[in-house]
Amino acid sequence: MQELMTINVVIGDRTYRIKIEPQDEEVVRRTLRTINDKIIEYKTQFAGRDMQDYIAMVLLWYATQASSGGDRAGRLSTAAMEALSRMEQQLDKVI
Repeated sequence: MQELMTINVVIGDRTYRIKIEPQDEEVVRRTLRTINDKIIEYKTQFAGRDMQDYIAMVLLWYATQASSGGDRAGRLSTAAMEALSRMEQQLDKVI
């Protein structure tokens, strides 16, 4: 088993420290870039919402894309969902 590596990730306006498998780093960073780009897109379309609303909209969009996108999207979704799950656990500790 490989040792987990720690990375800092930014989603919206918050930074999270997560541990991932080294071979998953590229997928996680690509997923984060997609998520943050989508947050910016929703912020321009739906002004006046708070960050939690934008993140919820992006999560719904991403889950919908992954479930209808075939095998590659499913693999990407698994890595992303694991990362999101860890981030959610960290958020629960903060809130």
